[in-house]
Formats: sequence, C-alpha cells, structure tokens
Amino acid sequence: MSKNVAVLMGGWSAEREVSLVSGRECGKALEAAGYRVTLVDVERDPVKLIAALTPRPDAVFNALHGRGGEDGTIQGVLEMLRLPYTHSGVLASALAMDKPQAKHVLAAAGIPCPEGRVVKRAAFLAEGSPLPKPYVIKPTNEGSSVGVRVVKNGSTPNFSEENWPYGEEVLVERYIPGREITVAVMGDRPLAVTEIRPREGFYDYRAKYTDGQAVHLCPAPLPKPIYDQAMDFALRAHQALGCRGVSRADLRYDDTKGEPGQLYMLEVNTQPGMTPLSLVPEIARHCGIEFPELVAWMVENARCDS
Repeated sequence: MSKNVAVLMGGWSAEREVSLVSGRECGKALEAAGYRVTLVDVERDPVKLIAALTPRPDAVFNALHGRGGEDGTIQGVLEMLRLPYTHSGVLASALAMDKPQAKHVLAAAGIPCPEGRVVKRAAFLAEGSPLPKPYVIKPTNEGSSVGVRVVKNGSTPNFSEENWPYGEEVLVERYIPGREITVAVMGDRPLAVTEIRPREGFYDYRAKYTDGQAVHLCPAPLPKPIYDQAMDFALRAHQALGCRGVSRADLRYDDTKGEPGQLYMLEVNTQPGMTPLSLVPEIARHCGIEFPELVAWMVENARCDS
C-alpha cells in the first residue's frame, strides 16, 4: 500500500490536547496498516495548512476535535482543495456540532431528545434558572463535554460572565437520570452499545480523558429491546444528519422508574475521539475490528462531497 495520508491534528479549540493524542495514535495505526503518514499540527492559518499539504496527499485523516475541526470549517477547506477526507462532510459536521439545530433534525426523525431551550448568557445571569432543577448547562457548539455542568436540586449553577467563554448563547436541558450509553456507527452499520459508568459525578471531560475515571461495559448490560433501540436510534441519527464514515451517538437511558425505561439522544459526534481511552476503537475491537483496520477503513472511505 503506497497511499500518502496527511493526519490533521491539534487545531485551536478547547480540545487541542486530545486531538494531538488522537492524531498521533491514528498516525501510528495507519503506518502499521502500510500507509505513508504525514502528521500536520493545524494552525489557524490556511496558507500554512496548504503548504503542509504540499505535495498533495492521497487522503486526509481528520483527527481534529472541537471548533474549527468538526464544525464544517476544515471540511470546507478540504472541499475547496479537492482532497478526500475522513468523517462527515461540511453540512453534517456543522449540523451535528450545533446542538440546538441537531436537536431539531433528530426530533424530526422521531428520535427523542431531552427537553430544553437556548437562552442568552445575559438573560441567564439576570433571571436565574431558566428550567426547574435538575438541569444541564451546555455550550451550543463544543464537544467532549467541555463546559457542561449539571445543576441538581439544592445546588446553584457555577455560572458567571467570567467563567463562561463559550459565547453568548447557552443550551439548557432537562437532566435525564439513569445510565450513560454510547453507540458507534461505521458506515451504515451500528457496531455495538457501551454503557459508561463514571466512578464519580457525571461523564465529564476529566472522566473521558483520565485513565481509571470511568468503567466501560461493552456490550452494555441492557434489556434486548432497549439495546436494539439504542442501535436503531444511533443509525437513524447518523443518517438524519447526513453523516458518513464513523460517528458516535451519546444517549441517556432512564430506568429509574423500572423497566422498560426511556432512551434519550444527547448528541452525535462526527469526529469521535481516537485516543487509547476512546470509545469507538474499544467498540470496534469488541466487534473484531482492530485499530489499524478501523483507521484504514476510514481512509479507504475518505471522499469529498462536492
């Protein structure tokens, strides 16, 4: 195999460090699969990016996370350069990253999501809680649980103008009790369901990227009808948003009032993490797909949309 693959990593988002780890791991796996690999630490400078992609690679593996990397921005640049790239295209990336818009698309596809609303930061600060407690505060367009806070009964939100660097809008959603569920989708195939059990608190940025902070159970110990429904929701969400390549759907399963409980879709990640602790490689391995085979499949299915 003689394809030259450029791995884009780093970037300028709040998830830069995670992206660097993802990029290095994917680069090593692609080399093990027989590709020639060039690692590119992406800066906010298109001229430097174009220079780094000269001579032209055969494909681009997009290991960027967060703003700029998975919101349609870098995808638009690669479309202009006519360089085939992994993961979703411009529209699907932008839709999935914009949580309020994604919720509209998912609801139209018949996939239940937590009730919520978008409020202005100034209104939140002036008027206080916009929903009855417990609720969740989220940035409208960040990943990896960056900025997510759970406000439970008897607590007050740690929210001020100084500690909210995520823009003027805030997504506030009803807190869904129960269990954390995730499903990997590869092409048009949902692979498996994993349950995530954080050792304390909720599955926040620290729990995602610190070894030993969460237990992953794959396959998830769910009733078969709920397991199958989670697989169905993940595939339908992938298709409704127009995703391609690999995605990961995050859900909550509320079984606090007994079985059967209720599944709620939280979001779809079009650029799921590829670190040693990441869920998609773990789920793929459970299905008999080793990491080099997974990233090679992604490269062989890389393309432009336009």
